[in-house]
Amino acid sequence: MALAILFWLLVWQVASLVIGQELFLPSPLAVLRALFSMVQEQVFWLSVGNSLLRIGLGFLLGLAAGVLLASFSVAFSLVDTLLRPLMLLVRSTPVASFIILALVWVNSRYLSTFISFLMVLPVIYSGTYAGLRAADKSLLEMAAVFHVGFWRRMRAIYLPALRPFLLSSCELALGMSWKSGVAAEVIGLPVGTIGERLYQAKIYLMMPELFAWTLVIILLSGLFGKLIIQGLKMAAKNLSGEGAPE
Repeated sequence: MALAILFWLLVWQVASLVIGQELFLPSPLAVLRALFSMVQEQVFWLSVGNSLLRIGLGFLLGLAAGVLLASFSVAFSLVDTLLRPLMLLVRSTPVASFIILALVWVNSRYLSTFISFLMVLPVIYSGTYAGLRAADKSLLEMAAVFHVGFWRRMRAIYLPALRPFLLSSCELALGMSWKSGVAAEVIGLPVGTIGERLYQAKIYLMMPELFAWTLVIILLSGLFGKLIIQGLKMAAKNLSGEGAPE
């Protein structure tokens, strides 16, 4: 992995030297200098904190709502019949359309939270629904015969079936939440966010800063994703009793 990253950095450096215009393609060193300068400013940390809070909240709300609605859909077929067209509509509509429409209904400060929630919801819903439906039917029948309680069925049957589906859905939804959330900030321009700083860098043709903010978004998305995935894995272990002492 490290060698692959070094290879593409070298390609970037060579391309920058060939073009010879920082306005079109700044060198990796110029981007690192811009990033080093940015992190020393208070506005950088305020922008990162605001975007992380809002986009992270949107993801968590989408995760909770997706799991809850999918659980109801598995339990009640009517709920699935009503929700399926809505989830398909959300997944099929371009993000830009939702952002522009949402600007009419939602204050720009909460736009990234709403858009992140909206993009995450159908992905988590589909993964959770598929995972719950994949639970072993013979084990469920056996649990019903022996009157196994609801929580024991959840821990022993549903959770092992759900875990791989939910984790893969979360990995997909995490990237979508950051892409859509930052896009919402660039269009809505809420004060003190990464999207606002990204837009300003583009307007004033500050290409090293533009690349540096893009790098920050990638790093934040990766770090936030790792924390969420690890948290879900730990929660699944605790719920299933895998982490309990013998």
